[in-house]
Amino acid sequence: MKAIELKEITKTYSTGKLVVPVLQGIDLSIDEGEFVSIMGPSGSGKSTLMNIIGLLDRPTSGELKISDKPITLNMSDRMLALLRSEKIGFVFQTFNLLPKLSALSNVLVPTAYSGKAKAKRYSRAKELLDKVGLGKREKHKPTELSGGENQRVAIARALINDPDIILADEPTGNLDSKSGEGIIKVLRDLYEEGKTVVIITHDEKIAETSKRIIEIFDGKISGGK
Repeated sequence: MKAIELKEITKTYSTGKLVVPVLQGIDLSIDEGEFVSIMGPSGSGKSTLMNIIGLLDRPTSGELKISDKPITLNMSDRMLALLRSEKIGFVFQTFNLLPKLSALSNVLVPTAYSGKAKAKRYSRAKELLDKVGLGKREKHKPTELSGGENQRVAIARALINDPDIILADEPTGNLDSKSGEGIIKVLRDLYEEGKTVVIITHDEKIAETSKRIIEIFDGKISGGK
């Protein structure tokens, strides 16, 4: 099954009379359980592509499927949010943790409207913090954790709803090399457990840790291996 499928995806932004093409006819297919890097320089369109794959933004035209489900341009924001919470976990360069909450509470944030029993949600969050090596740090706030530890909290948060797809946008960009290697290992472990993992990066060394590299330049897929 295809985890992600894009056909002729375009994205343009308009500023007054100026129309700026960002994505230009993107065709892309990622199988379920793949470990893929989308690599390109700043301004290449890779973050816009991630936002469309992650249902954070809508394409201007084209066809998009997530887990073989068509994503139509007229879908409501509520429907997109529901699909996003069920299917996709996000890991951002800047962690996006809430500074006043503990590691455990940050992991629990996406479950606020899940309808699952509190005890079950807490048990799952603790299990995930153990999984990323932070079982003894669950009460610590982001300011009390290192950059690598905060990114591990973000990965645990991304997994809390058991999504099929993990989208990691420059996940090591704010980390030292040792911490970055640890984060890549966690993502690789998730791939080996059967998750579809997509890393967005400009760093060739990071891209080479994946099983397939897709290159984007000036809003077009320019190559891959």
